[in-house]
Amino acid sequence: MGETKIKWGISPIGWRNDDIPEIGAENTLQHLLSDIVVAGFQGTEIGGFFPEANILKKELQLRDLSIAGKWFSSYLIRDGLATVAASFKRQCQILQDLGASVIVVSEQTYSLQTLEQNVFDKKPEFTDEEWKTVAEGLNQLGEIAAAHDLHLVYHHHLGTGIQTGGEIDRLMDSTDPAYVHLLFDTGHLYVSDGDYLHVLNKHHKRIKHVHFKDARRQVVEDCRNKGQSFLKSFLNGMFTVPGDGCIDFKQVYDALLEHQYEGWIIIEAEQDPAIAHPLEYALIARKYINDNLVHTRN
Repeated sequence: MGETKIKWGISPIGWRNDDIPEIGAENTLQHLLSDIVVAGFQGTEIGGFFPEANILKKELQLRDLSIAGKWFSSYLIRDGLATVAASFKRQCQILQDLGASVIVVSEQTYSLQTLEQNVFDKKPEFTDEEWKTVAEGLNQLGEIAAAHDLHLVYHHHLGTGIQTGGEIDRLMDSTDPAYVHLLFDTGHLYVSDGDYLHVLNKHHKRIKHVHFKDARRQVVEDCRNKGQSFLKSFLNGMFTVPGDGCIDFKQVYDALLEHQYEGWIIIEAEQDPAIAHPLEYALIARKYINDNLVHTRN
């Protein structure tokens, strides 16, 4: 499915959500992985409910699936590098054992991601000293990741101190390109800035992982006008899979190919699985990719 240097995966977040564990709790690992096979994807990222590595390996091997990476919440400002690095090393070892390529990092100090606060209004801002702490810490974590044959990819995220295009610029300028890379997420940039191609074209050399997340324009505006939290916004349907929202993924995919991107593109859409049937939406995404991106070039 797709260009030989690009692997297509889909996130478990459409089946079960780590921030709200009760939604989709009926969806087992076996259910999730088998749906991924039915939808024709090559792999996934590790969810919070995934089992230990040896059990996971067996389930993956039975379905010829791969693990791309896993989310890691860093608290460099709150806890300091030594504390963060200890748990980071453990996660890197697990990912290395599973043959993953990236570890996804987001600085969660002051994050509004799981709080009942307006995610569109007053986002966290780091002081100059806090920026220095994050940048230096990420450089060190990036070295640890590299020692485990992984790329540290930073996830810009709504409701955090590194969300906007300008903040991504500052992060890229203040970190070592050998050790700190970028996860490019269309949905978060669209909701944050409206524009997503600028970051892709400016920082394409640093991008080592991609999330294709679509958004429903009217739902975004309704959530913004109501001052909703991140959790309520996605439960109300702010995000969806490519082909079901307003983002032009043809432009994005063409730009990635132009910049000779190599790595995973992960379909990701936080939704309530009781409303948005996970397999149905995985198939919507697969059809959109085949009809509009991949097969148009074969």
